[in-house]
Amino acid sequence: MTTSNELRLFPWTGPDGKPCFLSTDDNGGYMSRLADNIESVQLGTATELLDQAIDMLVADTAPDDMRLLAKNLTGALRDTLRVATSRGHRLEGP
Repeated sequence: MTTSNELRLFPWTGPDGKPCFLSTDDNGGYMSRLADNIESVQLGTATELLDQAIDMLVADTAPDDMRLLAKNLTGALRDTLRVATSRGHRLEGP
């Protein structure tokens, strides 16, 4: 198994909002692949929301729509930061 400083931060949290980690020596295992796929979806969603935000800022957008966009962008930013943190930890190495 990996040491505590080699735990992988998952791109999701537990039911109580606390971070979830994976301890394994198999980077190609099921849970690692699942996390990779979810990270990819999260980054794709963030890209789509950014494109939508650019369009909405140019247009005359209703305040309620802007609030919803801000809420969605906040979630996407949270997810993107979690992905960046996880990947950064894995790049540091021993």
